[in-house]
Amino acid sequence: MKTKNMKAIIEGLLFASGDEGMTIKQISKIIETSEEHVQSAIVELKNDYGQEDRGLTMMQAHEVVHLTTKPEHSEYYKKMLENPSPTRMSQAALETLAIIAYKQPITKTEIENIRGVGSDRPVKTLLSRSLIEEAGRKDSPGKPILYNTTKEFLIYFGLTSLDELPEISDLTEDNVTEEADLFFEKMDLDD
Repeated sequence: MKTKNMKAIIEGLLFASGDEGMTIKQISKIIETSEEHVQSAIVELKNDYGQEDRGLTMMQAHEVVHLTTKPEHSEYYKKMLENPSPTRMSQAALETLAIIAYKQPITKTEIENIRGVGSDRPVKTLLSRSLIEEAGRKDSPGKPILYNTTKEFLIYFGLTSLDELPEISDLTEDNVTEEADLFFEKMDLDD
């Protein structure tokens, strides 16, 4: 594999791994090349990111490599966090939230069985926005995490209790999108 292509793949993998980062061994296994080649490409990427016109940098701690923002730009990131712009949730996050609201407590596997697709990212999004929380573990093999909605969920949607949720028939794989749309339409969130 050409070094340029390998660098691009590694950069994409590190971006996709987010805060968790990846070890050189993990990267090596994914792109099917030696750890020495990966380390060499990472050194080149670090040099690339070291340029003044780049906004990102690479950090390596305890064998884990991360993409991160440059510390010298921190004042701008602080401003962004102080003045967050409202962002809409994806359709997947809305579907997942509706399922959790009506079926709680529920595991991620149960959510995925209803939606018919993986739900890692929507669950992470909802957790990061404090609309759902871990509610213990299910007493079944593997002890999967149970999720339920939070007080912030109620506040965000102007509810005093879950009893105020609109009546919706049982969610199924076939009608989950329609049900999620109905739920958020009734909550009048498109304004």
